[in-house]
Amino acid sequence: MATNSNHIDVVVEDDNWAKVAVISEGQCAAIFDAVCDYLTNQKINVCYDLLKSGKSLGAALVLSNAEQVRQLNAEFRKQDKPTNVLSFANIDADDFRQIVENDDIINLGDIIMAWEVLVDEAKQKKISAEHHFIHLLVHGILHLLGFDHQNDDEAEVMESIEIAVLGLMNIANPYEEFE
Repeated sequence: MATNSNHIDVVVEDDNWAKVAVISEGQCAAIFDAVCDYLTNQKINVCYDLLKSGKSLGAALVLSNAEQVRQLNAEFRKQDKPTNVLSFANIDADDFRQIVENDDIINLGDIIMAWEVLVDEAKQKKISAEHHFIHLLVHGILHLLGFDHQNDDEAEVMESIEIAVLGLMNIANPYEEFE
């Protein structure tokens, strides 16, 4: 069962991102749909029954750099270091239930990625930057849908969904130890 036409607005802030072929809005939307379809097919509930609402879901993806992500991470997470991906979920807003009820398209929030961190991690793991990008996008989308990994149980659920969705795209388990 396919979801409604979900979309991701891609904003490229760093020209290095042109090196990752998967970054078209259409390809990102297909990844977004794959996450939503998997959750729907597995009957995994998400906050506010977003996947049962019959409404399209939207998000923004900002392809940036380590310095910008470091600044956001310091400001919002009190961690003064770059990270691979940050998600800013609208689901946490006090008026989100009203948005779900009243808007035709539900804006889930923003995902921002750091080019240098993504490339360094991909090299360390000996995987392609494209596959790592897809993993981080799936991870960010799950955050926007209300999933988290603040404790072991949450992390196990979130990682198992990531592994399954990536497997459907013929991408290896990103949590396996690499040589």
